[in-house]
Order: sequence, then structure tokens, then C-alpha cells
Amino acid sequence: MSTRKAVQTLVVRELVTLARSRAYYGLIAGVFLVSVGVLFAGGGAEAGYVPAAVDLLLPFELLVPAVAVALGYRTVTDDAQRGELDVLKTYPVPPWAYVLGVYAGRALALCAALVGPLALIGLYLSTQSPPDPATLATHQGIDSPALFVRFGALTLVYGLVTLALATAVSALAWSRRTAIVLAVVALTVVVAGIDLVLLRGFGTGWIADQQLTTLLAASPASAYRGLVFETVLYAAFDTETGYAAPGASAIGLFVWFALTVGVTVAGVSRAN
Repeated sequence: MSTRKAVQTLVVRELVTLARSRAYYGLIAGVFLVSVGVLFAGGGAEAGYVPAAVDLLLPFELLVPAVAVALGYRTVTDDAQRGELDVLKTYPVPPWAYVLGVYAGRALALCAALVGPLALIGLYLSTQSPPDPATLATHQGIDSPALFVRFGALTLVYGLVTLALATAVSALAWSRRTAIVLAVVALTVVVAGIDLVLLRGFGTGWIADQQLTTLLAASPASAYRGLVFETVLYAAFDTETGYAAPGASAIGLFVWFALTVGVTVAGVSRAN
């Protein structure tokens, strides 16, 4: 079996596995219901695209990593316990090709779970009447669907990075119970852990004012939040927000992605 064929087979296997799982459809329904509930509770459903992104930002900082971890934390662990990694060695399939295949399959599933509900919300927003003059004044007259699409793209990137972290967790775990523990730790680190450490350092004077904005890019959640503020929600301000460093935030997400994929490949190589 060629490496390319092996990767394609693994992608299809992951998609078929999830397509047969009721839990996966429950996950999609959960994302949709939470998103719609937040929008209508916050008023973003009637106000426009940018207000909708404002309402969704904070819940998605928590929801997206939870969905990504749920999809990825047992990916490699289950294959190892079922002996499928041993079977793949006989073909042979290199560790990087295995990781690429399983990650790509789960990434496509994550894309459907996140983009699907956001697309339906965007379609609903497009049917609403234009925002009133007060909303247009607050947002400098800018309330474009392109901004909501940009928000969706950044949300997907955030999800793909946290999925890579969840897959790395599954490659390091030696049992399902360990995978659950490591997944909870990873979720805590992504959502709040790094932010709390940096803010503690700032509060005690270890981190200077001018350093905090850049250092927050080391946290996936803060990097995502900063990119949304600087590239989507900037329409709500008269000038640049200065809330985050977009370049540092993008680099931070890329570094997290590259490191966690590398850890996954190393973990699979060790298992082999």
C-alpha cells in the first residue's frame, strides 16, 4: 500500500467511524443549540453580523476547545489498544502518514461541527432586516457578512489547533482513563491556564505592560480572541483597538499547531 493510499484510507475510516456515531451528531446539535441560544439571549440575532460575532466570541472560546478535545482525545489511544497500530506497521505506514490521515479525518469532522452551525446562523442573519441607525453608528456603518465569514474562519483555525493538541494527548496516553485525565488538563491549559499565569505575572510586576499583549499570544484562547478583535470587531471602534498583536497571535497558533503535531508523530513513533 502506498503512503498516499494509506492516508486516504485512514481519512475515510475516521469519517465513517464518526458518521456512525450518535454522539457526533449530538455534538453538532449541541454546538448549534448553544450558538442559537447565545445569539437570541444576547440580541445578536437581530442586531447584525458583527454583534452576532461579539455575542459568540466568549462562548466559543470555551465551546470550540471542548468540541475539539471530544473529537480527538482518544484517536490514537483507541487504535493502540485495539492493536491497529501494530497492524499498520506491517504495511508499513510511516508514523507521519498515520497522524496525517487520522488528523485530517477528524479535522473534516470538526469543520462540519463548527462551520455547519455558523453557516446556518449566517443564513438566518442574511434574512433579517438591516440594522437600525444606532447600530450602524456604533459600528461605523460596517456590518458586512464578510466579517462574519472571517469570524468563522478564525474559529475553525482555533478549533484545528486545539484538535492537534487533543490528538497529541491521545498519542501520549497509555489508557483511556489516562486520555481523559490528560484531555481535561489540556482543555484547562488552553481555555484558562496560560492566561491566568500571564495575568498573575502581570499583577506581580514580572511582566511589563508593553510585554503583556505579545505574551498573551502564547495562549491559544487569547491568540484567537486577539485575532477576532483585531480583524473582525475592529469595525466597532473608531481606531485600531490595540487589544492584541495580530502577527504574534498568528505565530502563536502556528507554533502550537506545529509542536503538537510533532508530539503526536513522536508519540506514535515511540508506540511503534
